[in-house]
Amino acid sequence: MKVIKFGGSSLASATQLEKVLNIVKSDPERRFVVVSAPGKRNDEDTKVTDALIKYYKHYIKGADVKADQEWIINRYQAMVDELGFKSKEMVKIAKAITDLATLPIEDNDFLHDTFLAAGEDNNAKLIAEYFRNNDIEARYVHPREAGILVSSEPGNARILPGSYDKLEELRESDEVLIIPGFFGVTSDNQICTFSRGGSDITGSIVAAGVKADLYENFTDVDGIFAAHPGVVYEPHSIPELTYKEMRELAYAGFSVLHDEALLPAYRGKIPLVIKNTNNPDHPGTRIILEHQGATVPVVGIASDDKFVSINMSKYLMNREVGFGRKVLQILEDLNIRWEHMPSGIDDLSIIIRERELTPIKEQEILSYLTRELGVDEVEIEHGLSILVIVGENMRDHIGVTATAAKALSEKNINLEMISQGSSEVSVMFVIETEQEKEAVRALYDAFFRSNN
Repeated sequence: MKVIKFGGSSLASATQLEKVLNIVKSDPERRFVVVSAPGKRNDEDTKVTDALIKYYKHYIKGADVKADQEWIINRYQAMVDELGFKSKEMVKIAKAITDLATLPIEDNDFLHDTFLAAGEDNNAKLIAEYFRNNDIEARYVHPREAGILVSSEPGNARILPGSYDKLEELRESDEVLIIPGFFGVTSDNQICTFSRGGSDITGSIVAAGVKADLYENFTDVDGIFAAHPGVVYEPHSIPELTYKEMRELAYAGFSVLHDEALLPAYRGKIPLVIKNTNNPDHPGTRIILEHQGATVPVVGIASDDKFVSINMSKYLMNREVGFGRKVLQILEDLNIRWEHMPSGIDDLSIIIRERELTPIKEQEILSYLTRELGVDEVEIEHGLSILVIVGENMRDHIGVTATAAKALSEKNINLEMISQGSSEVSVMFVIETEQEKEAVRALYDAFFRSNN
C-alpha cells in the first residue's frame, strides 16, 4: 500500500495531469493520492496559490475581486478543456472560489488560511473526477472526512495525535482516495494550513496514519542531488539517505522536501522516496531509517544564507554560573529562536537567522548584554552563511573535517566558526555569504570529484 504525493509542477497542466494519471494507473498499490495546488505552466505563469493570495488581499481591502475569481476559475477550466472531458465538478469549484468572498473578515483568524487552502482543495476535486473519467475508481476526501485534525495555529498547524486513529480507517476503502494537501481542520471546524511546503506534510501524515509500505513524493527532479545543481555543475543524485541525513540537508537549504514532512513518516517508520513525475522510471532517492549497506562518509553538501552571529566576550565567563541561561533569556523575551551556540572559555557566539532580528531588537540585545551581563565586547555580525557536510558514516571515517578545511583553505575561504553535534551526522561551517557558492563547489570537488 502506497501513499503518493504530487507537487504543484506535476499538476500544472493537462500534459502533467496525464503523466500523473499514468503513474497512478501503473501501480495498483498507489491507493492514496495527496495533491498540491496547480503550479506554474511556464516561467511567466502564476501559481494558483499566488493568485489566491492576491484575491485575499483585494478582498480584505474591499477592492473588486471579480477579476481574481475569474482568473482562478478559468485556470481550472483550462485544464478541463485541455483534458477533453465535461466536468460536473467545475460548478462546485466555481462556487467554492466565489464563496470565499462571502466569509467574514473581522475577527476571522483563519480567513487567510481558508483562501490559501482553496487551491489544493479544488484541485483534488478536479483530479478525482478526471481519474473517474479514465477508469480509476477515485474519490475526493476532504481533510475533515479523512480525520486530519490540527491545532488552531494559522499558518503553522500541527497534527493532533488522535488524527492517526481516524486516518487508519481509510485503509478499508477500495477506491483511490484523492486528498488535498497543505491543510487540516481544527476542532471547531476551521481551515488551518501547515507551514510552507505543507502538502509534503500532509503526505507524510497520511502515510503514517494508514501505515503505508511506502510514501512516494513526486516532484520535477530525479531525486535529491549531492549539492545544489544551480551551484555545482551536474552533481550526482543520491540513491539513499537516512532520515537524519535528510533532516540535516533540508535544514541547510535543500528545498526538495519540507523538513517538517519527515517527522510523521520517520515516527511511523515509513520509507520515503523522492521521484520525478517527468521521469517516473528513475529510481529517485530513497529515505530510510538506516543505511542498508556501506556508503560514503559524506552523502551531501548543503548551504543556506542570511544568518547573523551575536559574538560576545567576557573574562572568566566560564566561571559565571547561569551566564548562558541569562543570554538565552533575552532572546526568549524578544521571541527570537537561535540556531547554534559555539563557545570558548571566555567567548560565546549565537547564530540566528537574519529574519529574527530588527534594528530595535539588535539594540535591545546589545544594551542587555553590556548593561545587565557586563560583557567586555559584543558585536552582531551580518552577511553569514552556513555550510554543512552531511553523512551518518562520518563518525567511522578519520579526516573528514580535515579534508573539508583543507579544500576551503586552498580557495582562501575563511572559516568564521566550526560546529559538530554529538550525533556526528554533520559538520557545520560558518563563512561569509559572498564565498558561499565557491565553498560548496570546493567541498563537492574534494569529496566527490576527487574519487572519480
